[in-house]
Amino acid sequence: MKIPKLLQAVLVLAIVYYGFILVFDVILDHVIPSSLLTMYMFFVVAGVFMVFTATEESTRELVGPIKALVEDPSKKTIRNVVFVILPLLAGWYTYGKTSLSFEAPVELRTIHPAPPSSMKAYGKRYDVIKLENPLRKLEKEDPKKFKEHVAAGAKVYIQNCHFCHGDKLDGRGPYAAGLNPTPANFQDIGTIAQLQESYLFWRIATGGPGLPKEAAPWISSMPIWQNFLSEEEIWQVILFLYDYTGYQPRSFGHE
Repeated sequence: MKIPKLLQAVLVLAIVYYGFILVFDVILDHVIPSSLLTMYMFFVVAGVFMVFTATEESTRELVGPIKALVEDPSKKTIRNVVFVILPLLAGWYTYGKTSLSFEAPVELRTIHPAPPSSMKAYGKRYDVIKLENPLRKLEKEDPKKFKEHVAAGAKVYIQNCHFCHGDKLDGRGPYAAGLNPTPANFQDIGTIAQLQESYLFWRIATGGPGLPKEAAPWISSMPIWQNFLSEEEIWQVILFLYDYTGYQPRSFGHE
């Protein structure tokens, strides 16, 4: 029995959609942000559409049932049912997303959540309060070497971070519009200029899943960068962030 092209496309999309949820939520135990899932599915839908319309024959097979439903007089009853059900489903979905509520918000976003006193990364535990950027001392001791680390941090940033935070560090990267909330704007005086380098190391290394459990659920698309970058690369990126924006990291001795 040959499965119709339209049903094949629907099945592929359903399998991919639930596959994402299975991999992230069940296997990896990390909730995939809805904005990221929407972005993934957009590209999947576009890809499936291109594959299933690669030839004129496959295109006719794909749109055939839809064309028949609209044009075939014998399908008038089914057509009327479909044209009633689809708007109702769309309205129900939209209402569920936009319905008003007089209840207090279930979550309030904290821009800079309080960091833990200690954190675990790279197979060891760090004292966040006492943690310092080991490369920062080179700014005075070896300026040439310091600039090399800043340049290395810029390279790592462009390869990994600018997609969300932007090539100007203003939170306007090409993926930013698809994320909620939008990525941090490092040019803003209210972001890294107010933070210690240890704070940035914690947020970058542990990502969204590393945020405090006390105020969960958090809204963050930040990956766990310790899974992709070395410890030195994260410190280099932090050097670059401050160097590019012109800010100096705060310290406990200079509040």
